[in-house]
Amino acid sequence: MANVDDQKLLRKMADAFKDLSDTVNSQDSDADLQVASFSRACSLVSPLFGCLGIAFKFAEMDYVAKVHDLAEASKSIGTLKVMVDRDIQTNCVRKTGSHTRNLLRVKRGLDMVKVLFEHILASKENSLKDPASKAYTQIFAPYHGWAIRKAVAAGMYALPTKSQLMKKLNEDETSARIQMQNYVTASTPVILYVNQLFLSRDLGLEW
Repeated sequence: MANVDDQKLLRKMADAFKDLSDTVNSQDSDADLQVASFSRACSLVSPLFGCLGIAFKFAEMDYVAKVHDLAEASKSIGTLKVMVDRDIQTNCVRKTGSHTRNLLRVKRGLDMVKVLFEHILASKENSLKDPASKAYTQIFAPYHGWAIRKAVAAGMYALPTKSQLMKKLNEDETSARIQMQNYVTASTPVILYVNQLFLSRDLGLEW
């Protein structure tokens, strides 16, 4: 895959989620995330899955499709709360293709990247196999069938090295570590916010 553009993907991701986290962390008790700004920020994460190669091809395809659905939903729905409450009212929360179901899948993708970055930051190795395997096992594996888990395990051997990933992202290791940490910090309250949307409505997260 070609290098991502010169605008620095990691910085764009970190900045977009910083804006979302500022909204979530505001003193306004009625603060809510706009579907449009949320889906735009999530779309910036999509190229990262592509940079990881075949191991995350299924995750990339699934994530991109779900983010696209949220972007389409934003044309007629203002906020995430309104979107979820509409699905509750029409009794379609868990139906395949519902916006709420897609939101949960997108949130899982954001969480996967956060955990991956955490493991990369904690590792001094050039190989990404251990960080990627741990992140996949923690976030995605419980929801994937045997065939997908087996394909992902095989694809782990084709992951780029950390230095190869940095080159694809047009970063040096120092700048990449800063922006990865910024994403981890900014995405954490956003992920918790989405989790709370589900938990406060007794929708659960493990499905």
